[in-house]
Amino acid sequence: MSDRLLLPAWLGSWVSRVSEALAETADEFERRHGFPPGANEVRPADQVGRAAARRLAQAGVFSADLVTFYANIGSVTWADVGSGYFVDAADDALLRFEQYGAVDVGAGEKAGGLVIGSNGGGLSYVARPRRSDLPDAHGVTG
Repeated sequence: MSDRLLLPAWLGSWVSRVSEALAETADEFERRHGFPPGANEVRPADQVGRAAARRLAQAGVFSADLVTFYANIGSVTWADVGSGYFVDAADDALLRFEQYGAVDVGAGEKAGGLVIGSNGGGLSYVARPRRSDLPDAHGVTG
């Protein structure tokens, strides 16, 4: 049985729904706040992002859902939703991992993770590996 739960078709529908909601928010933003909105978009994956997603898949450590997400979604920038929400492009997340390795995911956790984004309030979003044997950065460069 495949561990892939996130389907590209569902992601496409999600992007459509979110983009519509973001457009409505942007239409009201300047009237409400007195200045124009920042970037609020979900970018589709480009060739570089899809290649980075394949490299994540080849590592066999991160979930199939994360790979599917990055094979379809390039990045997420919601500058004007709350304090802001940002999901980095796959190639940026992978480069950071290759340069600095896994980050600690908290006290008592045995495995580190891949930083995939942040919010505007100083929190980072980390994808934990499927299993506890996270390779060093060299295991993902293939």
